[in-house]
Amino acid sequence: MSGELKKFLIEAYQSAEYEGDPVDTYEVMFNPEKYTLKYEILFQDAQGKGSSGSAQVFDKMKPREFTFEFTIDGTGVSGVDTDVESDVEWFLDVCYKLDGEIHRPRYLKLSWGTLISKCVLKTADVTYTLFKPDATPIRAKINATFSENIEDTKRAAEERKSSPDLTHYRVIKDGDKLPIMAYKMYRDKNYYIQLAKANKLSNFRNLKTEDTLIFPPVVNSENNNG
Repeated sequence: MSGELKKFLIEAYQSAEYEGDPVDTYEVMFNPEKYTLKYEILFQDAQGKGSSGSAQVFDKMKPREFTFEFTIDGTGVSGVDTDVESDVEWFLDVCYKLDGEIHRPRYLKLSWGTLISKCVLKTADVTYTLFKPDATPIRAKINATFSENIEDTKRAAEERKSSPDLTHYRVIKDGDKLPIMAYKMYRDKNYYIQLAKANKLSNFRNLKTEDTLIFPPVVNSENNNG
């Protein structure tokens, strides 16, 4: 039914490929009212000796992070008799605790409507906010941050498949110009000189269609002037 309420679901897997059925699941009592999605780019300072400025050199893009707050209520307001401490333990069993078979916390998949993310738990803060006279918790809030999990090989392929510090090969097509090809690869058309030398081209203006050019890793021109 289109009007059916979709509950936030966390599925746990023992494999980074998320194969087969989940080994455990956690379904929230109440869907979160909001969530925060964090994007972060890391840079390195490239400050020369004796200089006052600092150029920011791109390092990498961190996986996205999702932050949610879940409420667990044991007062009976939901119509369900809930043991708050047991529900918190259920969440921790699924998301946080070490799995003895894989010797690490499990791989998680978050599902809520159109939101589907493969991730791992990064942090979880549990705050108890209401108690019985004997100090038994009857309400808790879990503030949890999940970091998207992308396999190392897949991430490396996505980030470096066109990186200028790797060697590439390109087949010359009709109309290709060496300076333009250099710009597309290195973001600097002036590298066409190094490109011509690497391919032993006597005349870079006369490229032969269907020939293969080698694009070597970028060599900083400053290092060649000593």
